[in-house]
Amino acid sequence: MATDVPGDPADPTADGRGQRVLDLLDKAIEVQNGLVRRNIARARQRNPDATPAQVVRGLERMYIGAMTGTGAAVGGTAAVPGIGTGVALALSAGEAFSSLEMSALFTLSVADVHGVHPDEIERRRTLVMGVMLGGTGSATIARVAERTGQDWGRQVVTKAPVTTLRRVNRALAKHFIRKYGTKQGIVLLGRAAPFGIGAVIGGTANAAIARGTVQAGRRAFGPPPESWPWEAHDAPAPSADLPGGA
Repeated sequence: MATDVPGDPADPTADGRGQRVLDLLDKAIEVQNGLVRRNIARARQRNPDATPAQVVRGLERMYIGAMTGTGAAVGGTAAVPGIGTGVALALSAGEAFSSLEMSALFTLSVADVHGVHPDEIERRRTLVMGVMLGGTGSATIARVAERTGQDWGRQVVTKAPVTTLRRVNRALAKHFIRKYGTKQGIVLLGRAAPFGIGAVIGGTANAAIARGTVQAGRRAFGPPPESWPWEAHDAPAPSADLPGGA
């Protein structure tokens, strides 16, 4: 992902660490190709007649549950006899990528329910970063794109030219790195705390991130449509390979 001024010390991507965070984000987004419809199918399998609004609520519950469970499980490894802090930290690093995967899958699945199916990577980046950044994301999109931030997931991402979204994504990237490249490091260390404390920290932290993402998704897309923008028989069967899936 491009930066405003390559090599500028004020640019959080300039030290390499920031770019690694963005590379992980892109990888997490790419992994979701082909999984979105199966994720929606899994959310509908208990109630094939579910409305889009009901499926969105199901996606939200699945996402929060998966994020909370993953954070608690990784955090709890430090309390297991024979597993040291170094192992817990290594597992936490892997869990951070899983969290990105789950957040990307959740965001793109909700977008799909709303009839938003972005093919270009720039549009998908805008969706995922904008939702994961919450209010900061929507405010940045409104400022840089010079459009209203209301229901931006449909009004901005689907209509703005890619050149505009590249500028948006450069601005979002700086906030994304500061939030998930620095603060997440503190949470990662907390998950390595011994005696089961890490499980509480990991589960609580991931639950808070997930709830914030859910609220941001609701603001980004507005109310779900009353009917499905695509036919139910177009959705493939659910898969056990989905991130955080059962």
